[in-house]
Parts: sequence; structure tokens; C-alpha cells
Amino acid sequence: MKIAVFKERRDGERRVAATPETVKKFIGLGFEVAVETGAGVGSSIPDQAFKEAGAKIAKTAKDAARGADLVLKVQGPAMTEISALPKGAILVAILKPDAEMETIKALAKAGVTACAMELMPRISRAQGMDVLSSQSNLAGYKAVLDAAAEYGRVFPMMMTAAGTVAPAKVMVMGAGVAGLQAIATARRLGAIVSATDVRIAAKEQVESLGAKFVMVEDDETRDAETAAGYAREMSKTYQKKQAKLIAETIRKQDIVITTALIPGRPAPVLITKEMVGTMKPGSVIVDLAVEMGGNCEASKPGQVVELAGVRIVGHLNVPSRLAADASALYAKNLFNFVSLLVDEETKKLKIDWQDEIIASVALSHGGKLVHADYKGGK
Repeated sequence: MKIAVFKERRDGERRVAATPETVKKFIGLGFEVAVETGAGVGSSIPDQAFKEAGAKIAKTAKDAARGADLVLKVQGPAMTEISALPKGAILVAILKPDAEMETIKALAKAGVTACAMELMPRISRAQGMDVLSSQSNLAGYKAVLDAAAEYGRVFPMMMTAAGTVAPAKVMVMGAGVAGLQAIATARRLGAIVSATDVRIAAKEQVESLGAKFVMVEDDETRDAETAAGYAREMSKTYQKKQAKLIAETIRKQDIVITTALIPGRPAPVLITKEMVGTMKPGSVIVDLAVEMGGNCEASKPGQVVELAGVRIVGHLNVPSRLAADASALYAKNLFNFVSLLVDEETKKLKIDWQDEIIASVALSHGGKLVHADYKGGK
């Protein structure tokens, strides 16, 4: 069995799909590992470190993939990379089928079995494979640091001989993995933190971190969470109630961090330009949903912009800005998933297509689309 690890080629992507630690573990499972030269540079992992772990260093992606049973990547391949993938190989990556279905169709046509790690089911057995959680956790942390870098004041209360500095007021919108980490990080820095979410179940988690929970509570909030633990899209009536509450709350905040996403849909707009205009000059908004359209109407992908004296941060691919740790966590997620595909006794691939985890992430196999939600190529 052979695993190939490609160098990432998408703009701004510094992560890598394997580390020396997971290379050793893959070899222990019976794999030969080939890593494309330079694959780990963005994550501070030189070729020599991979080599010392037992991997072979390949000059090109095509060289690494020659004879490979599995190909590991962070982001899905560009169309120009698909030709490097051997027919019959299993590609494991973050594939974004809602946005890049033409690439998925091309992978199917090339005879590649494509597995999208972001479709991992939210079940206890799959927790160690949940890339959305591992990467969102880092994004929530980094969002607070980005806010601190743009904010012209300090986070904690400071009592000095010259006077007292008031603590920053931080609001986190969306109490999923990223939001909860943002709350915890802002609290560690000494801020007064509040948070909002449409899921009433988030209240206890938010309050356990020492933050105040703010939400519109009505009959609709009882069904605001999907079976997978994500937020549902709320009705227009609820959204109006929520917008009113947010408008009243947001003008009192120094920093707002937005993390609200709905799988398969554009990010809901939670902060309008009018709301931004009510905030104090010098305030900061960090929009972690900017890649999916943004929670803030004024945010722009990949830019830090200013509106009415408020700085709005729209960095792309935030986990990649912590590449070393993001790669380490992502690589462990991949190892845990690949372990499912291997028979420990025979050291051969043995894939159970009826397994809930595999059925949830497999997009293409045998030359066709196989995922229940994407068979039609929507």
C-alpha cells in the first residue's frame, strides 16, 4: 500500500496533509509514504523531517502519486492537478462539493474515489476525524488575536497610578466550535464577553465559559438545531426579532466576532451596514464567515476594511494562518480516518462502504457520484 502527500497549490494555503508523526504511524499500518518536495514548508516542516520519519521525497506530485492507493491533501485539487491522480486511487481532502461540484465530477470521471473530510458525521466514533472542529477551534482562537491586533486598546481592565482602563466588551455571534474557542480566548485576555446563537442548547456552554448568553427565545428556537448539531436556517420572522436584539446589543460592543454558518448555504447576514454605523469608532468586527458570503454586510474577503470608523476583518482561510498546529491536527484527523480503511491483520485496504462514516464522506467511486446528497451533481 502506498500513500502520496501533495504540496498544496491554492493561494494562501500553508497547511500540509501529513506530519512526520503521522508518517511514522502510516508506515506502522503497512503503508509506504511519498511526500512531494516542499509540501511541509508552509507549516515549518522541511523535507528532511519527513525523510527521517521514513517517507520518500518525490520531485513532483505526479512522482509522489505513481502507484499510490491513497492521496492526501488539505484542499481539493485544481482541475490541472487531477491528471496526477492515479485511476482507482482514493483522494482524501476538504473538497467543498457545494462550491466545487465540477471538480468532483471531474474526479469521478477520472476514476478517483473522492472523500470529503468536511462531511464527517457528528457521531462519537468520528470525533477524532472531525476536521471542521479541529480547524474551527484554531480559527476561533486566531480571530480574537486578529481583533486584538486591530483594536487600539487593551482587553483587560488595568488599574494604574494614572487611572483605570476599562475592559473591552466582546460579543461572539455563533456558539459553535469556533465561537466557543473565541469566547474562551477573549475571556483569558480579560474581556467582558457575551455571545449569541439560535440554538438554546448553546446557552449552557456559553455560560460555562463565563460569558453572558443573548438570544431571542421563542417556540422556533426549540427546533433550531439539526440532528448533526448545526444551526438551522431560521424564519424571516425570527430573523427580524434577532436583528432587532443584535442591533441593540452591538452598539455597546468594542469587538464583535461572527462565526455563524449554515452547511450548504450562504452565511446569514447578521450585521448590516447600518448596525456597523452605530458602533463606536475604533471598534472591530472579525468575520469568520467571510468565505461563505460573510455575516457582516460590509466585510470583504481577504481584506481589512473600515466603515464609519469601525475596522472589519475578513481574512481568508484563518486556520492556515496557524499552519503548524492546523496541519498537526488535520493530519491526525486524516490518520484516524485512513485507519478505518485498513485491515490491521493483513495490512491491506479493506473498505466497508456500508460504514456510516465512509458513506457520509464518499463523493465518488467507480467512475460515478455516490453520495446521497450529490448524486445529481447539484
